[in-house]
Amino acid sequence: MEKNSLDYSPLLSPRGDENGSETTASPLVSATKWTLKTLILMIFVLWAAFIFFLPAKPVNELFSKWNDLNRDTPFGVTGSIFLVFTAPILIIAFLAIAHQILTGEDQLHEKKTSKLPRFRLWTFPVFVKGPFGVVSATELIGIVLVLLYVIWALYAYTVRALDFISEFDVPSFRDKSIIMFKVMGLRTGAIGLMCLAFLFIPVSRGSVLLRYIDIPFEHATRYHVWLGHLTMVLFTVHGLLYVIAWAMEGHLVQELIQWKDIGVANLPGVISLLAGLLMWVTSLPGVRTWNFELFFYTHQLYVVFVVFLALHVGDFVFTMAAGGIFFFVLDRFLRFCQSRRTVNVISSRCLPCGTVELVLSKPQSLRYNALSFIFVQVRELSWLQWHPFSVSSSPLDGKNHLAVLIKVLGKWTEKLRQRITDVDAQKDSCVITTSVEGPYGHEVPYHLMYENLILVAGGIGLSPFLAILSDILHRVREGKPCQPRNILLVWAVKKSNELPLLSTIDMESICPSFSNKVNIDIHIYVTRESDPPLEEGYSYKPIKSSFCPMASDCGMSVLVGTGDNFWSGLYVISSTVGFVILLALLYVYYVTPFHIETWWYRGLLYVICMVASVVIFGGSVVAMWHIWEKQNSLKDKSNDTKVDKIHQNGSLATKDQSQDSSIAKSTVIHYGSRPNFKEIYDSISEKWGLVDVGVIVCGPSTLQTSVAEEIRSHSMTRQRHHSIFHFHSHSFDL
Repeated sequence: MEKNSLDYSPLLSPRGDENGSETTASPLVSATKWTLKTLILMIFVLWAAFIFFLPAKPVNELFSKWNDLNRDTPFGVTGSIFLVFTAPILIIAFLAIAHQILTGEDQLHEKKTSKLPRFRLWTFPVFVKGPFGVVSATELIGIVLVLLYVIWALYAYTVRALDFISEFDVPSFRDKSIIMFKVMGLRTGAIGLMCLAFLFIPVSRGSVLLRYIDIPFEHATRYHVWLGHLTMVLFTVHGLLYVIAWAMEGHLVQELIQWKDIGVANLPGVISLLAGLLMWVTSLPGVRTWNFELFFYTHQLYVVFVVFLALHVGDFVFTMAAGGIFFFVLDRFLRFCQSRRTVNVISSRCLPCGTVELVLSKPQSLRYNALSFIFVQVRELSWLQWHPFSVSSSPLDGKNHLAVLIKVLGKWTEKLRQRITDVDAQKDSCVITTSVEGPYGHEVPYHLMYENLILVAGGIGLSPFLAILSDILHRVREGKPCQPRNILLVWAVKKSNELPLLSTIDMESICPSFSNKVNIDIHIYVTRESDPPLEEGYSYKPIKSSFCPMASDCGMSVLVGTGDNFWSGLYVISSTVGFVILLALLYVYYVTPFHIETWWYRGLLYVICMVASVVIFGGSVVAMWHIWEKQNSLKDKSNDTKVDKIHQNGSLATKDQSQDSSIAKSTVIHYGSRPNFKEIYDSISEKWGLVDVGVIVCGPSTLQTSVAEEIRSHSMTRQRHHSIFHFHSHSFDL
C-alpha cells in the first residue's frame, strides 16, 4: 500500500458540490460569517474575563456600582445581573444560530486540511493517565485556567476577608474565626456558582453552543464530570464553613432549619446540597461501575438541586448561573418531545458473537454523520432506562433507516437478545417497541478531513468504524466531498467468534473495485486465541432475526441531535425571547408594584418563568416543527419499496466475506497477540511519509491510553520526515 501507488486525482477539491464541481461562497456570506465568529469570540472573551477578574476589589466595586444604578429600575438588581451574566451567553447562542444557518450543510468545506502537516493542540495528547484520562493540550489549557481562577479567587477573597476583619475591633480569636468562616463560606459559594454557570452546558446534548464549537456530547460529558467534581467540592466547603461557624456560635440546628423571607434561606440550601452530594457520591467511578442504575436514578435529583438552589439564594443570585441552566432546560424539553415517539424496528437480528443489530426507521430529513450515536429505550425492558449506542450505518446507506450494533454485556442487553430470540415462540413479528433520542455527534464529520486514517477498535468499538468505511466508500463512488485515501483498521478482539461483525458491511457492493480508488488495510488481533479455529472464514448464519413492516409515522423524530438549523434556531430564539418577556411582565406587573421582597419566592418565580417560556414559546415552535416534519414524510417513497430496498441492499444483507477477494488480500489476522502501536506508527511513518494522520480510537480506556501514549511518545521523538498523528477518541463513559 504505497502512498504513490494510486494514480488518480484528488477525490474532491477542498470546496465542491456533490458532483465535484468547484463552488465558492459569496463574499457577502463569507464576510458575514467572519463577522459573526469575531463577535462571538469578543463577547466570550470579555464575559470570561469579567468573571475571572470579579474577585479583584476594583472590578467588584465597579460591579457593585452597576447594581446600585439599576436598583430602582423595575427589574432591580436581578435585571442588572441578568445583563452581565446571562445575556452574553444568550447573545452568543443567537449569533451561533445565525452562523449555523449561513453555513448550512457545507461545514465539511469550511474546515480545510492544511497543506503542511502540523501539530494541533486539540489532537495532541499531553496526559494519558491519571484522574482526567487522556487530556489534549487544549483541554490542559482549559483545566489550568479553571484551576487558576479558583486559586486566584480564593486568594483574593481571603485577602479581602482579612482586611474586612482588621477594620473592626474584634476582641477574641474565636469571634474572628467565626467571621472568617462565614465570609469565606459566602465566597466559596460564589466561586461554586461561577462553576455552576458552565456545569449544565456540556450535558445539553443538542445545544447550539456545542454544535457551534463542534464538541459532541460524548466528549462534553468529560467536562461536565470535571466541573461537577469541582463545583461540589466548592459547595461542600461552602456548607461546612457555615456549619463550623454556627456550631461555634452554639445554634447549629436553628440555623440549618431556618427558612427566612429576607436574605438567604438556609433550609433550601441544605436540601439542595444534600441532593448534590447524593448525585456526586453515586457518580464516582467505583459506585457508577458497581450500579449504573443507582447513578442514573439519583442523577435525576438535579431538579431538586436546581429548584432548591433558587429558593436558597433568591432570584438575583440565581441569575448568575441561570444561562447554562436555561440551555439545559431547552435541551431537556426537546428531548422529552422527541422521546415520546415510538420508533419502528425495521429489523433485528442476533449474531453468533453475542451482538444484536437493530435497524430503525428514520425520516429522510434526519441528518447525522458516521460518528453519531443515539440513546435507545426499549419499553418492553424498561420505561426509564436509556442506553447510548454508536451508529453502525452511514447516512448514505439508506435514506430511511439507521442501524446500531449492541454488544450483550449486562442485564439490559441480555434481556434484549432474549426478547429477539424468542420471536418465533411469541409468533409476533414486532417484538420490541423503541424510542430514540438523537442522533448526537460531531457537527462536522472530521473523519473526512484526513487523507490518511488509522481506525483503532476494541471489540464492539468496531461499530462506528463500519459506518466510517461505508461512508467513505459511498462518497468515493458518488464523488461527494471525501479526503481519505489511505485507511488502516486495527481491530482487537478477544475471540474469533467476533469476526463476523466485519461481515455487516459489504465494501465491494458499496463501491466496486474500491481498491483502485482508496487503500484499506485491515489488521485483526485475536488476543485470547493462539491458533485460528478449524473452520476459517467469515461465513456465518444469524441465530435469529425478525422483520417488522413500517407504519407511515413511526420513524424517529428529527427534533434533537444535529437537527435542522432553521427550526432548532427558531426554537432557541423563541424560547429565549419568551423567557425575557415573561420576566419583564413578572417584574413590571407583579414583583415591583406589589413590593415582593421574599427572596425564596422570587427565586421560585424565576424558575417558573424559565420553564414556562420553554414549554409555551418553545413548545409552539416544536408543534409547528412536528407539522413540517409530518408534511415532509408524505413526500417519501412508499413504505413497501423502502423496506424491500433495505432488506436486499442495506445492512441486513448477509454475505460470505471470504468471497470478497479485495478485503481478503488486505486483511491480516494475528492470533495470540495485541497491537504493537509503536511498530504500527513507525511502519506507517515510513510508508506514508510526512503527512497528517487522523487516529480515531473506539474501545476501553486501556486501549485509548495505549494509543494516546504511543502517539505522544512518537511525536516527541519523531523524525522530520515522519507522519504527524492526531488523536481522536470516540469512546465515552456515562
